[in-house]
Amino acid sequence: MWQWFHKLGSPKWFFGIATRFMPWLLAGGILLLAAGLIWGLAFAPEDHRQGNSYRIIFIHVPSAFLAQSIYISMAVAAVVTLVWRMKLADVFVKAIAPVGLIFTFLSLFTGAVWGKPTWGTWWVWDARLTSMLILLFLYGGVIALDRAINDEKSAARAVAVLVLVGVVNIPIIKYSVDWWNTLHQPATFKLTEKPTMPMEMWLPLLLSVLGLYLLFGWLTCIRMKTEILIREQRTRWVRELVMAGGK
Repeated sequence: MWQWFHKLGSPKWFFGIATRFMPWLLAGGILLLAAGLIWGLAFAPEDHRQGNSYRIIFIHVPSAFLAQSIYISMAVAAVVTLVWRMKLADVFVKAIAPVGLIFTFLSLFTGAVWGKPTWGTWWVWDARLTSMLILLFLYGGVIALDRAINDEKSAARAVAVLVLVGVVNIPIIKYSVDWWNTLHQPATFKLTEKPTMPMEMWLPLLLSVLGLYLLFGWLTCIRMKTEILIREQRTRWVRELVMAGGK
């Protein structure tokens, strides 16, 4: 196990592994996401209360899941950066922070579009919405802090500390609908409870979530490989890779 852990910290080893897995992540992600969206948007039954406006859930919920999951994975990488000083963990944080920012914005935007016909307004200072907005600012802060510090090692440590401070917001997002009286509906999926939606609704939603996670994995590999090439451009293996045509 520890041997695998140390291998994962090798930019060269990760570059090769990521290259092999990327086609499978891309193909699986496209197939699952397309199946979920087509099923959900075109064939899932109409909701008896919200009508067809609920169909934005097939974009909103996967985006919200990714926004939170990405930050949690950044927090894990931040611990690895501070404890083991593994530079690939810092590469991971730097590569996925902009992706997390995009998914958080998409979650807020689709939530506003959904909220207009449901609540009668684009925005309310609801506990769930406010904590998601804070998450957006946290992603922006991580990106800005990383770019503001020129020294690579100092930037990695500072970003890791900020990420770990901000991770306290994740349980607030998750449990806000339980701790406070909010307009936002309870969680769509719970591991300990049966889905409240019929299978014709939650199954395409699940496919959309899984597909988006796979596409996120593919995008992460691309961004990490790019960052690795920039950081390791003077190493022998990168020069050999470039001479061989990048394969």
